[in-house]
Amino acid sequence: MEYLLFAGYLILFAWLVTKTKFFNYSGLSSPQLVIIFLLKVMAGIFYGWVGIYYGNHAQMVDTWSYHYNSIQEYNLLFQNPHEYLVNLFRDPYEGGVTKFFGTENSYWNDLKGNFFIKVLSIFNIFSFGNYYTNIIFYAFTSMFGPIAIYRVMTDVYPGKKWQLLIAVFLIPSFLYWTSGLHKEGLIFLGFSLVIFNFYFSLKRKKITINSAIFILLGLLLILALRNFLIIIFIPALLAWFLAWKFSKRALAIFAICYTCFVVLFFTAKFINPNLDFPQAVVTKQKEFVALHGNSSVPMQKLEPTFSSFILNTPQAISLSILRPYPSDVKHILSLAAATETDILLFLFFIFLLWNKGNGKQRQSAIFIYFCLFLSLSVLISIGYAVNNLGAIVRYRSIVLPLLLSP
Repeated sequence: MEYLLFAGYLILFAWLVTKTKFFNYSGLSSPQLVIIFLLKVMAGIFYGWVGIYYGNHAQMVDTWSYHYNSIQEYNLLFQNPHEYLVNLFRDPYEGGVTKFFGTENSYWNDLKGNFFIKVLSIFNIFSFGNYYTNIIFYAFTSMFGPIAIYRVMTDVYPGKKWQLLIAVFLIPSFLYWTSGLHKEGLIFLGFSLVIFNFYFSLKRKKITINSAIFILLGLLLILALRNFLIIIFIPALLAWFLAWKFSKRALAIFAICYTCFVVLFFTAKFINPNLDFPQAVVTKQKEFVALHGNSSVPMQKLEPTFSSFILNTPQAISLSILRPYPSDVKHILSLAAATETDILLFLFFIFLLWNKGNGKQRQSAIFIYFCLFLSLSVLISIGYAVNNLGAIVRYRSIVLPLLLSP
């Protein structure tokens, strides 16, 4: 019965991807859409399989934990519907809502898992609690993210369909991490909802109610699933908007904005003690170092001072952009990650050598600045706090399409 259910839903959603207007407006053909969808399903199945047999090595034990918890949540829907509807919004701790960056007794720390479990519990209504059938629903839902970015990128880079097809959909780590039953697919969807609607609102020089709603929805997804990213994302949007308003000095606008953001990052605690951003990063680093994962590597201790962050920046760049090194390889999964990293770095250097510039339009250049500043900010923030290479590869996957599109 489970196999028939899986096959039936697979056929249904393979047909739906060819009939969804948002997908069709991308310019991709029906066979291309179906192939992308099936690749996501296969990646999700492989993700689940690895989670069973190599979960501890690959930082993927959570995927099955989320699944089992979602079944309990699904059962709660029938046992206590009221509790099912309200428990996501209840703070079980005293003052847990005020601990935005906290990891203990923090509503926000629990929300990222609770929200994802709630999403899976909704899938369970239609899959009867089958993990692999849920992958089909998740593949379809998360596919809106890369399709949205692809539509933006084809507008920025007209005539580069095949390069963008590879850069947006087929980067192995991106396909893998955003297709499996984990938070990355929805986080990237949140990024994409904001970027897509913000980009075309600026292009139209007006924002519609629908665009505003989807921008808000995207920001809420980011807030719920990885709240620290909202601190990085909103400044990038503000810099993008100001650069669009004063486009003749776009790069200078980004530089000035980010200088102001850095100053605010270190001084906000004097305005409100709860806004001690450096200490939040230091605390997060201590927590990751204490985990002692299989792919953890030594890292310099970070202090909540400007000088310490400066001294640790080379290490942050190395961890989040350059690693895993070949010497970090311990099994086939880390070999795949190291190989991809080396290939992408090689392609980047080729780009630097051969790129002659193509007289990009001013607004396109502004969007490129946004992608670079946002992506590098995310990567460096990961490098400051995380010393587990498996987690780093997963966390950074969501910015790869923004960095690697030509």
